[in-house]
Amino acid sequence: MKQALFKFLAKVNKLLFPSYAKRQLDLSKASKFQMAIVGWRYYVTTNSLD
Repeated sequence: MKQALFKFLAKVNKLLFPSYAKRQLDLSKASKFQMAIVGWRYYVTTNSLD
């Protein structure tokens, strides 16, 4: 059930949050808000793959 929740969150993230990889965001110049989005997407993605 946990994995199903994270798979759903991953799909929601894909729709709502921007993809910084496509925009070629430099992480050393990213704002704290952008880093929070990157961290959240990473957390959800890793848990949906387990």
